[in-house]
Amino acid sequence: MNPSFSYQRTYAVARKEFLHIIRDPATLFFAFFIPVLELFMLGYAINTNVRFISTVVFNQCRTEESKRMIRMFENSQDFRVVKQVSNEADMNWMIRSGKAKVAIQIPEDFSRQIEAKRSAQILVLVDGSESSVAGEALNVSNALALQESLRNSPLVQPFLIESRPRILFNPDTRSANFFIPGLMVVMCQMMAIMLSANAIVREKEKGTLEQLFMTPVRAGELILGKLVPYLVLTFVEFVTILFLMWSVFQVPIHGYVMTLLMLTLPFTFSFLGLGLYISTRVDTREAAGQMAMGTMMPSIFLSGYVFPLDSMPAFFWYVAQIFPTTWLIDAARGVILRGAGWSELWLHAVILWVMGIASFMLAAMKFRKRLS
Repeated sequence: MNPSFSYQRTYAVARKEFLHIIRDPATLFFAFFIPVLELFMLGYAINTNVRFISTVVFNQCRTEESKRMIRMFENSQDFRVVKQVSNEADMNWMIRSGKAKVAIQIPEDFSRQIEAKRSAQILVLVDGSESSVAGEALNVSNALALQESLRNSPLVQPFLIESRPRILFNPDTRSANFFIPGLMVVMCQMMAIMLSANAIVREKEKGTLEQLFMTPVRAGELILGKLVPYLVLTFVEFVTILFLMWSVFQVPIHGYVMTLLMLTLPFTFSFLGLGLYISTRVDTREAAGQMAMGTMMPSIFLSGYVFPLDSMPAFFWYVAQIFPTTWLIDAARGVILRGAGWSELWLHAVILWVMGIASFMLAAMKFRKRLS
């Protein structure tokens, strides 16, 4: 060993570094809290078993046999009836708006067909924009129909009750149709927050932030000026991915692109504002990147991008609603796959604009406080 090597000097440097870490709450936060948070999300919130699929029922028969059939769907715990409607138009609207992933229609002659020992059919409409949900809904609905058939007439006609499933919007259940609209939103989020998180920090590191303090530019003007270039870049990325999705990956767009772009605007504001808020809290780009990643991971896991929201525990389902990513992914799949319009997505627009304005105001107030 080198005789000039000193354990005492090494200990002094290590002690100094430990003290620096202890005095830096941000480092401790990302070292301990974020891994624990991700563990709880993956352990409790993420469930690859599709359960409690939101379901709308149109029961035209309204007899005891038809009601028992609906109870069978509910008792399976694979379906969760969110609404019973009285006409076909409302049933189709629930599916197109994304408020229900499955629709069950029981015809008027359902009980008469069973009594006459003839085949009684139920129509099961499945939203194919989520492949895992569609596959589970088809398998379970067929199994329940067979089970009820055997219960009613085990010897005479095993298939007394038939489930007639129809996959809507994505009949081939292509995974690209499900993943790419969500991926487009996630990439837009990542670009917006990472670019804007470095905006103020870069000025601090170069020492030019003090020069900006000497100018008559106000906090809100500076924040907005920092935000606009990244807003343009994020939109260019979003449109580029949208074009590649349609041209290269052959994902059809059934709704109006302008509707989707108008929903993307407040979404981008939300994460640009959040990124700028992060940049006012830290002094280095490394710390800004850590905070940005710590913010993005929960929103990706809990947004419904990969794992269906219906299968999450109630607590995490409510947590998911505070992320703009959740709302835009649902809107993007609605516009692209289901052809949804403003009548189905107006609430998404209101919530995204509230989030976008709140995020911008929070960043402006934090920066103004820093100036004072």
